[in-house]
Amino acid sequence: MTTLADLSLAQAAASVRERKVSPIELVDACLGRIEKVESLINAFITIDRDRTRDTAVTLADEAERGEFRGPLHGVPVAVKDIFDVEGLPTTAASKILADASPAPRDSACVERLRAAGAIILGKLNLHEWAFGATGVDSHVGPARNAWDLERVTGGSSSGSGTSVAAGECFAALGTDTGGSIRIPASLCGIVGLKPTFGRISRRGVFPLSWSLDHVGPMARTVEDTALVLQAVAGHDPADRSSIDEPVPDYAGTLSKGLSGLRIGVPDSFFFDGLDPDVDSGVRKAIGVLKELGSGVQSISLPLIDEMPTALTCIMLPESLAIHRRWMQTRPDDYSENVRYRLELGSTFNAVEYVEAQRFRDLAVERWASEVFDKVDLIATASTLRAAPLIESSDLSATMGLIRLTNPLNLLGIPAISVPCGFTRDGLPFGMQLAARWWDEATVLRAAHAYEQASTWKDRGPDLSGA
Repeated sequence: MTTLADLSLAQAAASVRERKVSPIELVDACLGRIEKVESLINAFITIDRDRTRDTAVTLADEAERGEFRGPLHGVPVAVKDIFDVEGLPTTAASKILADASPAPRDSACVERLRAAGAIILGKLNLHEWAFGATGVDSHVGPARNAWDLERVTGGSSSGSGTSVAAGECFAALGTDTGGSIRIPASLCGIVGLKPTFGRISRRGVFPLSWSLDHVGPMARTVEDTALVLQAVAGHDPADRSSIDEPVPDYAGTLSKGLSGLRIGVPDSFFFDGLDPDVDSGVRKAIGVLKELGSGVQSISLPLIDEMPTALTCIMLPESLAIHRRWMQTRPDDYSENVRYRLELGSTFNAVEYVEAQRFRDLAVERWASEVFDKVDLIATASTLRAAPLIESSDLSATMGLIRLTNPLNLLGIPAISVPCGFTRDGLPFGMQLAARWWDEATVLRAAHAYEQASTWKDRGPDLSGA
């Protein structure tokens, strides 16, 4: 049965502003959905029920007086449990931080969500330390895919993906170092955006890799994703990685259409080894983009085969540096897979790390001059296949899941996953669209045009009989 929890974020926000729905009703709808499905999907680590209800009462009173804090006034959202939320512990789904003290202040993104009027429901499950693509390794147990409870959600923003898909919250924040927003978005049948590196502040977010981490929104529609991005994007002088770049009106450009847009389809790498259902679905989706007025052409991507190795040479040593003291004093408190990957960080020397960073600069230069002078967007699959079974998820599954996403983290360009089909087993998968640096608007515009021309957004998981 459809409830308020099934509204899009845009619909929920408009209903509050038009005084058709109270923030209290939205909170009750989300908490009701959580009560119904949380024992099945294990999406949350902490649910802040009392403060959520108190905040809803305050925002409801303000709405009645015609006072609105921002475009998300009264809308319940949630954040991955590596974002600091004042008064709640940040555990990173780890044994080491399981008994962490409450955070003394909000992360920058949570500050901005609150300033926009959003209500923070709580903290979401993740792959331990945000270091994995399946969502299976977590101190509180794996998050489960709302489309099939025996399958992974994708990670590391696992709880973010499945909670949004199941209607527990209207949107969520995740992080993406090698695909950790786009992978769960693809496997859970929702929208997930990795913006340009430096577009969103990472202050108050526990890091995985300083030079590769991105923060981004996850939601059920592209419009919802744009609204959340609008709320959290922008320069933060307190974050050295934050770039002072103008923030456009993302929602205002969604409906510009695709006429004249140049879309490149890679001639290698991104279509190698795709599951046949995914291959067919993504190619059909690209055909829709062409029908909507864009030009589609084959394109060669310089240095693409070497880019995953360069990312690994950067990410693993940086991750080990972050975890060095705990790896020395509490190595057995890491899951086996995460500890193994951290240990691999010690196998890279300083020369290899520096060479990888120099290669990164070269790749950025080559893509700027050889790719984005020819096309406005790159279109690929988001993942090689749909969600694997939890019992079969291992490091090889992780390597397969990150293959199509992690090169774009090395470049730092904006990329989105938008639902574009289902396998014959009824599992969702996504199309990935990427653009030049700072051009999230074009990524969102193209994803929105495709979404409006398809019916995937109208389908959701059925947990009623689970």
